[in-house]
Amino acid sequence: MLSKIPIDLEKVNSKDLDKEILRVGIIAELDAVNLYEQLASIAKDEKIKKVLLDIAKEEKTHVGEFQQLLINRDKEQKEEIEHAKKEIKELVGE
Repeated sequence: MLSKIPIDLEKVNSKDLDKEILRVGIIAELDAVNLYEQLASIAKDEKIKKVLLDIAKEEKTHVGEFQQLLINRDKEQKEEIEHAKKEIKELVGE
């Protein structure tokens, strides 16, 4: 993983450990997406570029899987995502 884990998981309260593990998983997958998309942007071989972009897409699925698990386990996270959706709708109409 290119990013450093931003938290010492050994010091996390046991009731929060699974949520923090999911967040670390999200970070790792986003790192992978960025890496593969950046490599694809400079790859000269179109077949390599195609494979890198396909792998990046799979990593995005993994991000979504971790996010869904986190939403299912963290009520505050779920509420804040809903709040963010409303703010974006108000700010930019999307």
